[in-house]
Amino acid sequence: MEPDWITTMQEELEEFKRNKVWQLVPKIKGHTIVGTRWVYKNKLDESGAVVRNKAKLVAKGCSQLEGIDYDETYAPVARMEAIRIFLAYAAHKNIKVHQMNVKSAFLNGELKEDVYLQQPPGFEISSTTVI
Repeated sequence: MEPDWITTMQEELEEFKRNKVWQLVPKIKGHTIVGTRWVYKNKLDESGAVVRNKAKLVAKGCSQLEGIDYDETYAPVARMEAIRIFLAYAAHKNIKVHQMNVKSAFLNGELKEDVYLQQPPGFEISSTTVI
């Protein structure tokens, strides 16, 4: 693994730590432990040159069972129609619109139940898991 990718993965884990979204706990019998994996992507500029590496840690949700490990799923995504209406209104009222990327917006969501994850591949610490 290239050092740039390792640095990028460490930055992702530091974001989790900074937002206090997980903690290491001993493995608990009787609970499903959801696997994790890294997803890698290169951000490119207009000419196709790599600007920076992006690494995201994702849960392997396919190991969960509906009704046992979760009750429902929800991903807050704006519908294209809503975006068009918003932009049309902003143009009509001559309102300046700015785009922004919130790197870790999903970390601000509230969960009603505990979710147990395997530690990220390559960053394991003893026989603990992540909650």
